[in-house]
Amino acid sequence: MNTLYIIGGGLAGSEAAWQAARMGVKVIIHEMRPRRMTEAHTTEGLAELVCSNSFRSDDWEYNAVGLLHEEMRRSNSLIMEVADAKRLPAGGALAVDRVGFSAQVTKRLMDHPNIDLERGEIADLPPADWRSVIIATGPLTSESLADKIRKLTGEEDLAFFDAIAPIVHKDSIDFSIAWYQSRYDKSGLDGSGADYINCPLDRGQYYDFVDTLLSGDKTDFHEWEKSTPYFSGCLPIEVMAERGPDTLRYGPMKPVGLTNKHKPDEKPYAVVQLRQDNALGTLWNMVGFQTKLKYGAQAEIFRKIPGLENAVFARLGGLHRNTFLNSPKVLDSTLRLRNEKRLRFAGQITGVEGYVESAAIGLYCGRMAAGEIKGRPISNPPPTTAIGALLNHITGGHLSVGGSSQTRSFQPMNVNYGLFPPINIQNSENGKRLKGKEKSRARRRAISVRALEDLETWLHGFSQAAE
Repeated sequence: MNTLYIIGGGLAGSEAAWQAARMGVKVIIHEMRPRRMTEAHTTEGLAELVCSNSFRSDDWEYNAVGLLHEEMRRSNSLIMEVADAKRLPAGGALAVDRVGFSAQVTKRLMDHPNIDLERGEIADLPPADWRSVIIATGPLTSESLADKIRKLTGEEDLAFFDAIAPIVHKDSIDFSIAWYQSRYDKSGLDGSGADYINCPLDRGQYYDFVDTLLSGDKTDFHEWEKSTPYFSGCLPIEVMAERGPDTLRYGPMKPVGLTNKHKPDEKPYAVVQLRQDNALGTLWNMVGFQTKLKYGAQAEIFRKIPGLENAVFARLGGLHRNTFLNSPKVLDSTLRLRNEKRLRFAGQITGVEGYVESAAIGLYCGRMAAGEIKGRPISNPPPTTAIGALLNHITGGHLSVGGSSQTRSFQPMNVNYGLFPPINIQNSENGKRLKGKEKSRARRRAISVRALEDLETWLHGFSQAAE
């Protein structure tokens, strides 16, 4: 029997092992704990939850993460099966007993006849005779292995303080204030000369914004994060603002080369630009607005920007030590390393955020690797599904900027409806024209229903291929 080697026993590695083992593949999980602990883990258990004990919303009809829960349940996910069994009261969210959850996942994996567990750090790249490998080492990949991956991929910035800019749903932007335009109307490669969304500020609005930014409630670093430097090309916006009140106006908020089409005779004092963030054009990131402000402060402060008063954020900004690949550049559509296809990557190291998202990519990777080992290739899930939408984001649905690690814009992402192909909803079932929140709610449910229908078709094809 050919063997699948999985490095990392977190959520992604555990789910990948379960899926492959159920398909009849021999699996060896390599987990370095407890022989070597990370700065965040406290136990030796597989699938340890190191932060929150919440898997977030469990509403499949109107919440993208709840939809992902349902897709994973229908895909025989071990992580979701145990989460349901260890569920705690949490309203509409899925929260679990973290100790019981990890213990049960560990027991289920160890009880499976196709799975073995070996303790100890894999500090180097896997030996050449490991023909099928999944690396699922998460955001706290050991320094030694991270260094080897960095050298193999050619990426110089694999581990750093990951300063993330907020992402906004385009349909929540007020275009009676905002407008499309590139600086000096330059089109660039494949551009139109109107490649950015621009939000103008007058003099008073700008300085009020800077004052609010500087006084906003900010996230403290964990002790083990304090020695990790900022990514040199990605300083938090409030750190830039601390260098002087006009720093932003001559940096990411500079107004040069832009004319407000709504008020062509009034030159903006400063401008916030948003750049398209996914191929569908549904998500736009705030250029230069990576931040360590707390989430509540971000939402309050950024909605003071003209045109973003009603902004709906697909993701708020953040700053933390992270390890992830520039996946659209270095991984193929099945998450294999382009220059060494025996190596697959799963979980947060691929550029997804969240417990369930990491496990979902593990589920996908385990199935793909097992199908490959058995000589029965399996098709990718449709991009209309939550799993497929996440996969599409990390393998090419995201729009990269430039070719080097210094200019890359790819950042980790939670699942959200902005990653799905749009669906046109105009009228309710009784023919009434939908507007506002009612229309948005109907669109979310339609996307969710379509996703589950398409998932069932994919699962049926998967079953036939796996037989």
